[in-house]
Amino acid sequence: MKFVLHSRVAQALAAAALSTFAAVAQAQPGPGAVDNPYGLGALWAQSDLVAKGVLLLLALMSMASWYVIVTKLVEQARINRQSRDVKKKFWDANSVQEGTASLGKESAYRYIAEAGIQATGKHKGLLQHIAFNDWLTQGIQRATERIQASLQNGLAVLATVGSTAPFVGLFGTVWGIYHALTAIGVAGQASIDKVAGPVGEALIMTAIGLAVAVPAVLGYNWLIRRNKATLDSVRAFGQDLHSVLLAQATPA
Repeated sequence: MKFVLHSRVAQALAAAALSTFAAVAQAQPGPGAVDNPYGLGALWAQSDLVAKGVLLLLALMSMASWYVIVTKLVEQARINRQSRDVKKKFWDANSVQEGTASLGKESAYRYIAEAGIQATGKHKGLLQHIAFNDWLTQGIQRATERIQASLQNGLAVLATVGSTAPFVGLFGTVWGIYHALTAIGVAGQASIDKVAGPVGEALIMTAIGLAVAVPAVLGYNWLIRRNKATLDSVRAFGQDLHSVLLAQATPA
């Protein structure tokens, strides 16, 4: 289910990007408009393979960060909806098994409840030497940690993009300035109109790197705060479930 949802989000983002690119490619300059010799088009047309590789890398980093942000927001919203279902259905049930069955199959809370039920059924054999309270706590805690790990998947991508994108853009700037100054030296012309264009185009790399890094950093911090609130609700459910199962169980 998560794979299908992530695939749909990725397809939507790709479709939006393609439509935007097509609109820009088909746009024609209006009356009186002139080609911009210092814009992104000139930067791409006049750059070499290294500079184009840097631009493509920054584009991929931006797409990856936005994909993570969107998918994590969707996942958090889904767990929050599941939390409301728990309040409406689970705690009003006659038994833990009945309450668990009332939750959706993809519910994170159902996964924790099933882990607790399984822990009570497996407390036998050699496992009987473990105190039932400790055994039940371990079972619920492991399930909670898996939910936490799922919520944190992808955040490393945002951290990596936020910390490296400015330096990738700076590398593109240095490379562009080097080639611009080399071309100016070969041409033997150092007037402002000859310097401003190539150097300005190279500096755009730094701006692009910052434009990629800033959303990644902000998204990372935002998702971390939202994860904390979501996990607080999950842990509270696990603690309440532990108390209910402990009260209902009769250790051997």
